[in-house]
Amino acid sequence: MNKTKIFLLAIIGTITTACSSDSGGGSTEPELEILAPVTIAKTNNTKIYAHYMAWFETNESSADSNWGYHWTMANRNPDIVDANGKRQIASHYYPMIGPYHSGDKDVIENHLLMMKYSGIDGILIDWYGTYDLYDYKIIKDNTEQIIALLDKVGLEYAIVYEDRVLTNIVNADKAPSVTAAAKTDMNWLQSHYFNDSNYIKIKDKPLLMDFGPITLTTPDQWATAFSNLNPKPTFLTLWNESGEAGNNASGEFAWVYQNNTHLSNFYMNRLPDLDVAMGGAYPGFHDYYQEGGAGGALGWAIDHNNGATLDATLSLAENSGVDYVQLITWNDFGEGTMIEPTKEFGYSYLQKIKAFAGITSADVFTNISKLYDLRKTHKGDAAIQKKLDQSFYYFVSMQADKAIALIDGIE
Repeated sequence: MNKTKIFLLAIIGTITTACSSDSGGGSTEPELEILAPVTIAKTNNTKIYAHYMAWFETNESSADSNWGYHWTMANRNPDIVDANGKRQIASHYYPMIGPYHSGDKDVIENHLLMMKYSGIDGILIDWYGTYDLYDYKIIKDNTEQIIALLDKVGLEYAIVYEDRVLTNIVNADKAPSVTAAAKTDMNWLQSHYFNDSNYIKIKDKPLLMDFGPITLTTPDQWATAFSNLNPKPTFLTLWNESGEAGNNASGEFAWVYQNNTHLSNFYMNRLPDLDVAMGGAYPGFHDYYQEGGAGGALGWAIDHNNGATLDATLSLAENSGVDYVQLITWNDFGEGTMIEPTKEFGYSYLQKIKAFAGITSADVFTNISKLYDLRKTHKGDAAIQKKLDQSFYYFVSMQADKAIALIDGIE
């Protein structure tokens, strides 16, 4: 066979292959258009971050097919479903999407899109380190799943370290000392997170927060933990605790306690002395520990007041002039501080944050919820999931009208 004939056959084969890929001779299915995230327009320059718990597990996600502790505490059973379709969980409040697995991509997508359209700039992930003990590794693994989607949505992140667990690590013979265990965790953060382009940087250094200190309570201990880090992080402790970290600390962050007076005192008395300060805003506090058999009553609560508490704490932050505000919290259902949409409060908290951020565009929260519902309804349908993937990219690129049109066409 001569070269000319071979060449002609190759052309015919190519044409035949292209035609056979058409459905019934029509046009091929459009390719997924992967779009870069676009920042939502807002008039408030204050950075808004949401404190995020990555510790939730369901009976489908856990290795032992049991619901995780943070949905059950000591005496709740989410397999019990009431007449309204609500599972029995360890909370006074119920997530709009139901109790979930923190590593579920559909859940993460829902949460991050809700945040983006309410003007939240990023998340502060409550993190228990790298060691495989209790549920610490589960939290780390879930965190990895969350981080994998953050840059696609266009949100930042930083770590809130729980140094309280270090004693447990040593007692389990997984590290020779609490400082050695902390150093291992810090080295891991530097290698895996701190250099990410969307890791939060303050004063050109990675932000690291600590919920305490609880275990490392001297400047020398923190100096040892940070000894391999370059640069050293912009390190914030819980309010009034920076002295325990000494010169290693750059400042403090506010939290929720008893009443708004503590927040006012932080802005008035601590803020002037801090190089870096992160304010706080919360919708209320109503823990479930006593009802859930997880401990005694704390003896205090902060009423949600139909949203007035969130309004008041956002106003305190704005009047203080802080550059950074932490929303306390996105999803701590056990303490009742969640701003995540719930059956009780709907999207009202997100709408308040949206107003604080200075966003004037129309709400799309119900449409984001519909995207989640369609993800679950059509879980095994690859063609529909591809359309939903496209709607996700329209959402992150601030083309909400296209995203809505696409999902509205799916039953």
